[in-house]
Amino acid sequence: MKPSAKTPHRACGLDFGTSNSTLGVVTDGAPALLALDHGSTTVPSAVFFGLDHDHAFVIGRDAVAAYVDGVSGRFMRSLKSILGTALIDEKTHVFRRRITFQEIVRRYVEALKHRAEAQAGCVLDRVVHGRPVHFVDADPAADARAEATLVEIARQAGFREVSFQYEPVAAAFEYERGIAAETLALVADVGGGTSDFSVVRLGPARRDRDDRASDILASGGTRLGGTDYDRALALAAVTPALGFRTLMTRGDIEVPSGPYFDLATWATVNRLYDKKVVPELKLVRRDAQKPELLDRLIHLIEMRRGHSVLIEVERGKIALSDQSETSIPLDWLEAGLTPPATRPMLEQATAPLADRLKATVHGCIATAGLVPENIDAVFFTGGGSLVPSVRAAVRSVLPDAAVIDGDRFGAVGLGLTIEAKRRYG
Repeated sequence: MKPSAKTPHRACGLDFGTSNSTLGVVTDGAPALLALDHGSTTVPSAVFFGLDHDHAFVIGRDAVAAYVDGVSGRFMRSLKSILGTALIDEKTHVFRRRITFQEIVRRYVEALKHRAEAQAGCVLDRVVHGRPVHFVDADPAADARAEATLVEIARQAGFREVSFQYEPVAAAFEYERGIAAETLALVADVGGGTSDFSVVRLGPARRDRDDRASDILASGGTRLGGTDYDRALALAAVTPALGFRTLMTRGDIEVPSGPYFDLATWATVNRLYDKKVVPELKLVRRDAQKPELLDRLIHLIEMRRGHSVLIEVERGKIALSDQSETSIPLDWLEAGLTPPATRPMLEQATAPLADRLKATVHGCIATAGLVPENIDAVFFTGGGSLVPSVRAAVRSVLPDAAVIDGDRFGAVGLGLTIEAKRRYG
């Protein structure tokens, strides 16, 4: 919107997520998420740079649709995962331009802000940004750089004041709105890129306090989320049909695994489109025992459909939350190619991830000076909390706690909006 001298200024809560983002404002005294993407409050954290004017730069569902529809352009998703890494300052090719990943994130955040201002009819110049407990595990310097980068991006996008709240703490404040008695809760926010936990004292007598610091007993997290489960399922179910782990003609070595790991990881799919990759794979193909499988991988790269594989894998992962088996449709690559995927396959491939989740939950509770028996309830939020093995890992630590499911994609954003009202009025 184009502000005037009379345009009101307001604060907002912004949950910039690995997979989806939300933005909320206080309306009639209550937090509310704005419907910023075709009537939905969730906006896929995806961007698309197109060759033609109609698709010059789009975000969210429009970005996904442009890519799936085969519009010529460059698609990127899960940009949050590069915060705190050296990639954020690197430049990438977008046709004839080279731009930094930081600029790409800034353009996404700026687009969200403009949509929100147009809908809310005000200038949004103060923001409480959500952040994971750790952007990067065991690297405080990288963690600080990631937050500083987000501050810079927010200011470049037009926010005058920027502050942060841990995402599980924000979700706790949204959970608190619906409880009638004091509760000692573990909030489990399992998102696309990180899993974050907080132990928080909540209750009707606490919710209106200006200072909640004493109620937040501990927070912990690990850089593990839904995209890691996508990666594990892609490697287990899909990439073997493209030659992963097959042998060279010598018989004692496998085909190079690098391209398969790039294909299975949202943040690195675009590496496959480097002009050196296909010629190198064609050299590998000449000495591979199963060259026809390498042909599939080469064809996929030439079609620039790597993200399509991960979109189908993500759908398969979601399907396995409710059923024991499914398939990953790749018949657009080759007729009849639909690799099977099962829940036991996913659970076996992600067993080390479950162990990390358990250790993180145990550590968070111990940091609070408590034992699991002290926790009254575990509050699940985040899309990754739908995965049965994720829930099982957390519940194995807290078998006696009540299980509460929140708004999986909105609790953090609503909590950040509550915090924005508390901080900025």
